[in-house]
Amino acid sequence: MNTKKFEIGLGNNNTSVRNDSESDPILFWNEKAKLLKWFKLWEKTIDWNPPFAKWFTGGEINASYNALDVNQKEKSSKIAIFWEGEDGNSRTITYRQLYVQTKKFANVLKSLGVKNGDRITIYLPMIPELVIAMLACARIGAIHTVVFSGFSATSLKDRVDDSGSKIIITADGGFRKGKLIKLKDIVDEAASHVSSVEHVIIFRRAHNAISLNDKDCIWSDLMDKASDDCDAEKLESTHPIYILYTSGTTGKPKGVLHGTGGYLTHLYSTFKWAFDIKDSDIYFCTADIGWVTGHSYVVYGPLLHGATQVMYEGAPDYPNASRMWSIIQKYNVTIFYTTPTALRMFMKFGDDIPNSFNLSSLRLLGTVGEPINPKVWKWYFDVIGKNKCPIIDTWWQTETGGMMISNLPGIETIPLKPGSATRPIPGVDIAVVDDDGNEVDDGVKGSLVIRKPWPGMLLTLWGDDNKYRDVYWSKYPGMYYPGDYAIKDSDGYIWLLGRSDDVLKVAGHRLGTAELESAFVSHNDVAESAVCGIPDEVKGESIIAFIVVKEGTSTPNDVLRKELVEYVRNSIGPIATPSEFYFVAKLPKTRSGKIMRRLLKAIANKEKVGDVSTLEDGAAVEEVQSAFDDLQNAISKDKRQ
Repeated sequence: MNTKKFEIGLGNNNTSVRNDSESDPILFWNEKAKLLKWFKLWEKTIDWNPPFAKWFTGGEINASYNALDVNQKEKSSKIAIFWEGEDGNSRTITYRQLYVQTKKFANVLKSLGVKNGDRITIYLPMIPELVIAMLACARIGAIHTVVFSGFSATSLKDRVDDSGSKIIITADGGFRKGKLIKLKDIVDEAASHVSSVEHVIIFRRAHNAISLNDKDCIWSDLMDKASDDCDAEKLESTHPIYILYTSGTTGKPKGVLHGTGGYLTHLYSTFKWAFDIKDSDIYFCTADIGWVTGHSYVVYGPLLHGATQVMYEGAPDYPNASRMWSIIQKYNVTIFYTTPTALRMFMKFGDDIPNSFNLSSLRLLGTVGEPINPKVWKWYFDVIGKNKCPIIDTWWQTETGGMMISNLPGIETIPLKPGSATRPIPGVDIAVVDDDGNEVDDGVKGSLVIRKPWPGMLLTLWGDDNKYRDVYWSKYPGMYYPGDYAIKDSDGYIWLLGRSDDVLKVAGHRLGTAELESAFVSHNDVAESAVCGIPDEVKGESIIAFIVVKEGTSTPNDVLRKELVEYVRNSIGPIATPSEFYFVAKLPKTRSGKIMRRLLKAIANKEKVGDVSTLEDGAAVEEVQSAFDDLQNAISKDKRQ
């Protein structure tokens, strides 16, 4: 673990938040919920029937009302969204415009027979209409299920079918790295295999040619006929707001079901605590709304606070490697929230590109999605933040709804340790435990667990209470198990070590992939790395390392291999030495940017690759497969000589 501390924050030192949360967590969340606008206050703060939690039972609330209606009195003319299209188009949308468009589209849905509790699949690119569609669903009590617009027809079909969606909302097409993605064609293929779909609504984004059938409706035609008078439904606090499908290590994606009141309470609090949001801020989160970060910290979190944000449609490196920095400069972004994967890519392009832009407006940086390597953290701090911006390193999941572990510059100033997400947020009980569920000593690896319910937690898995119980609550009875390994240090800081299914066991020693990969990435010539295990008769598992070198690196592979062995031996120990290295041009990743380690493991173990619908592209899969085949041949040849 990196022990260097950075004493930097925003000058906030509100000790009452943590003190209140520790003295009475239930009362604490009870008071935080009152910061939202309720039609009716709750009768009971939590109804806890393990593992099912119902927060603020008896209360009535609406997410769309809290995001839009409450902002009309003082912020109607304030910009809600600066939208930047990949093709250079841009739009500016005020809170008033967002409010009117949402009400009109809510009436569109009602005109098509949508009722409280109906499921609506949204398959749109990153355009403001995606936000409008979500808020319109929430306004009338429909349950939205957003599907990332990069998913295939098969993946879309599976999600539509599982949710029993009545309507699909899509576009004629979208843009990704300059290519036209014909979304309507994908929807046609998916919908042809699903009986529940009654209507398909198409927004004209790309103006490409499309074919229309009896179920199809054009967004603009429907909106032209719709009234802008639509009151928000008074919904039970536990009323489902959305289903979001998340991939597991095996089997089909799980439909994570979130409620309304608890989820909004969690987001309202964490967005303020983490980002120290002010009325003057320009906030930019690079996440696609097809993922939970986009739900929580692009749509609901910012709008609950009446914030102004940048919404970007395309790839972060298109049409060139400077796109993100040009956007930050153009809109004077003050808060930037992105992924370690994106940062590693930016690092690969070199310092000259970000240094050629004026990034002085930034005051807070954040990361999400995976543990951040200390070296990447330091680059982010030095090059992007110019040594003046605190970095929030946030850990959470689709299932948790919002941040669970993070430093919180909005309420407190604590030393930052590169590579650590720091401490659990107020009001949650997180521990590191052994296989028997007993809390381990400081500095000892164990499983991360959440020991008490929290407001943002999922209600259940859509249509499968038993699976919800088995997946998350069976390993440690009475405790939620997210599937991550971690260490807690003597300061109470949490260090995430990767997924438990990404843990290698070498000679009886558990080694987290994140720990190994961080060691390799700390080498100046390495852009990215990924490790996996193959069976070993003696050790149980041997480590295989896949390495992506930086552009322009001249170090021969043989030399680099020796240096990396020394790096990992010095940082972790000889037990962590890979048996083989292989150098590849890229790694297989999900479309959200995460390295697909289970695929590497499957390739390494000559198993079936399984579902690759979430891959960024198929080329990386083929490349890694080929790379490993070559490696195996080389090993066999060595053994024969």
